[in-house]
Amino acid sequence: MILNKEIKYSKIIDSLYIKGRIGWKGLKKEEYLPNSDFRIINGKSVKEGGIDWGETGYITKERYDESPEIMLKSSDIVITKDGTIGKVALIDELTKPTTVASGLFVLRNINPEKWDTKFLYYYLISPFFKSFIESRTEGSVIPHLYQRDFEQLELPEFSLKEQRAVSNLLSALDNRIAENKKINHHLAEIAKSIFDSYFIDLSPYNGVMPYDWQLSNLTGIANYLNGLAMQKHRPQSNEQGLPVLKIKELRQGFTDSTSDLCSSNIRRDYIIHDGDVIFSWSGSLLVDFWTGGDCGLNQHLFKVSSETYDKWFYYAWTKHHLDRFVKMAADRATTMGHIKRDALEKAEVLIPSNKDYQEIGNKLKPIYDQIINNRVESRKLVALRDTLLPKLMSGEISVTD
Repeated sequence: MILNKEIKYSKIIDSLYIKGRIGWKGLKKEEYLPNSDFRIINGKSVKEGGIDWGETGYITKERYDESPEIMLKSSDIVITKDGTIGKVALIDELTKPTTVASGLFVLRNINPEKWDTKFLYYYLISPFFKSFIESRTEGSVIPHLYQRDFEQLELPEFSLKEQRAVSNLLSALDNRIAENKKINHHLAEIAKSIFDSYFIDLSPYNGVMPYDWQLSNLTGIANYLNGLAMQKHRPQSNEQGLPVLKIKELRQGFTDSTSDLCSSNIRRDYIIHDGDVIFSWSGSLLVDFWTGGDCGLNQHLFKVSSETYDKWFYYAWTKHHLDRFVKMAADRATTMGHIKRDALEKAEVLIPSNKDYQEIGNKLKPIYDQIINNRVESRKLVALRDTLLPKLMSGEISVTD
């Protein structure tokens, strides 16, 4: 691509098939099946870069056959068009016949001699398309994206060779991110298997706790520091501030432009760094390693740490008790489930002998370290991709740069 080339544009509507369900009588709750050969995806299914198949529904063949024009094909692009609009996913190889609910558009490349499908996808996740959406929905109480809106959307005209060069570069970053996620899922399963073998099944010890081990509890092995009410610690006028880590950020794994800010002059204990163990004890209960960069810890989240024991030990034990905590929170939930500190004190922990602790740690610590490193790498790759994307699409930089 030529640096700072003058870009020509053409209407996207001329090269894409764009279709959604119009006037469709939606599915009733009882029409969803626990499983079938036919799937339907909705807005919840659409995640960054792809579809979360765990969020899809199952339907009868009769329901699937109602709208043949929006039966999905591999390399289709779907976009949410109602409510939370503009979420985009590229469909990979389909394992089952799949259609879409009424809140989605299906976009299909009908001019492959002019457009590379992945290039189209990357344009649709770029800031240019986000700005376009905002211009069409500004002031809307419930935003909607209409088929006629696409008549105004223009695409930068690059040659197919240039398009593929751009999409290949960005795909390489996304593939690495996806590979890290897959590796981490496998590593987490291995870590759980090792932990359960040593501490739950006691398999290496014939199912009997060794005489030189001790019984303790979660508060006996770690400190659980509750976060601050960050609305009382806003940045001063002369400081940039830190993003605030709340339950939303912990769940999604990163902070974003919608995250609150707090002063960077809060006590150092409340500043979270990559690799810290965070436990959300109210609302959505979860335990995770934070890998989203420096931020301030909000209330309703514990920072878990220890001056005596290693991270692998207190993370694995807290994670082990999480399912029970979730059930406890659900039982006592009124508006928002939570657990109390006394639940931590009643959560039993086995403390191995020094020799056994080192043996188990030599197996678990490298696994958890790799999980953290992979996630930090992925975050940096996402940042790199998001920096390159608009520059490549606008011709500001070339692929060779």
